[in-house]
Amino acid sequence: MWYYNNEVFEGPIDDWYGFVYLITEKSTNMKYIGKKFFWSKKTRQVNKKKKRYLAESDWQDYYGSNELLKENVAKNPNDYHREILHLCKKRGDCAYYEAKEQFERNVLFKNDYYNAFIGCKIHSKHLTHE
Repeated sequence: MWYYNNEVFEGPIDDWYGFVYLITEKSTNMKYIGKKFFWSKKTRQVNKKKKRYLAESDWQDYYGSNELLKENVAKNPNDYHREILHLCKKRGDCAYYEAKEQFERNVLFKNDYYNAFIGCKIHSKHLTHE
C-alpha cells in the first residue's frame, strides 16, 4: 500500500503525472527517496500505423529502482512502509521534488539511505509554477 498524508492512497490519479516517495524499511529504518510516474507511454498498431497512448504504470506494486532495496523487499515485502511525499502534475515537478528531498535529507552522506546517487537535469519551463 501507498500512504499519502497518513491515509491509504489509491487514487484517483487522473490529474497527476507522478509522485515522489519515501520507502522505509521498518526493521532497520533504512530509507529510499525516489520518483514514480503514474503513466507510461505505449504504442500499438492501428490500421497499420503506430499509435501512441498513455497507460497506467505499475505504480501500485513499485518498490524503487535500487537493486539492494529490491532484493530486500523480495525477502520480506511486509517490512516496508511506502509514503507519497509529493503528488506532481508534470514530469519536471517529479524530478525537481525528488532531487530537493534527496539534497535536503543529505541522502548521500548518511548510512541509513539506499540512495547512492542524485541525478537531475531540470529546466524551469518544465515545472508547474504556483
